[in-house]
Parts: sequence; C-alpha cells; structure tokens
Amino acid sequence: MNADVKPRTPPKPNVYVNTAPFWEAAQQRRLVIQYCCDAGKFQHYPRPVSIFTGRRNLEWREVSGRGVIYAHTVIRIPGPGLEGRLPLPAATVELDEGVRFIANIIETDPARIAIGARVAVAWDPITDDFVYPAFKVVEG
Repeated sequence: MNADVKPRTPPKPNVYVNTAPFWEAAQQRRLVIQYCCDAGKFQHYPRPVSIFTGRRNLEWREVSGRGVIYAHTVIRIPGPGLEGRLPLPAATVELDEGVRFIANIIETDPARIAIGARVAVAWDPITDDFVYPAFKVVEG
C-alpha cells in the first residue's frame, strides 16, 4: 500500500437496523438484501420494517449480484477514504431483483461504463480482512 494513502475505515454497525447479516455475508463474498416475506419483494437500503407492508416480517436473502447501470458519475473531488482512488466511478445499479444499489465501479475501463451496461458484484477491499460490495461491467 502506498505510504501516502491512509487506510480506509470499515463502516460502523447501524444502531437502528441490524445490518450484521449484510456485512457477515459480504465477508463471505455473498450479496444479501432485505426481503419482505409478506409482499414477496426485496428492499434496499435496510430498514426496520417493510416499505411495502410496514411489518417486521423481513429476512435477508442472497441475490444474484447482477444488474444494469441505471445512472453513473465519476468522483473527482477528494474526501475521506478517497485518497489514492480518484477518479472513482460510482453508479446506481438496478439489480435483477428490482432494487437499486449505489456502489463504486471497479475493475472496469471507464469507457465501458454506460447506462444500461450489465454489471456483476465485485469485492472492494477496504482493509486486508474487510471487503465491501462494488460492481464491475461484464459482457451480456
């Protein structure tokens, strides 16, 4: 690691919503999203109740990790945790399961990043033992 680059800090646990299943799955390189058992639909970002029913009948389910770029930008302004990573492509990804997920785009030639491009989950190392979900452009 470059001596000028400060180590990134993993996200802190949420005090309002139990997001531990999300982070535990991510460390196993699996993407899980909240699922409303009553409505039969996924929701993201995590909440204490279903956005469809207002009930707490939620569980975490593994998703494909595949989707399309809905919108994208390139971060060029320095900020905490961005040292040595600029310019950094970021996108709103619409997963095949129907939820949108904001994430970095990694392992991808910036010329291939476009609305409608197919993506798959990729794992961005925050520290030597902590990964964070990101996406990369894939064929088809």
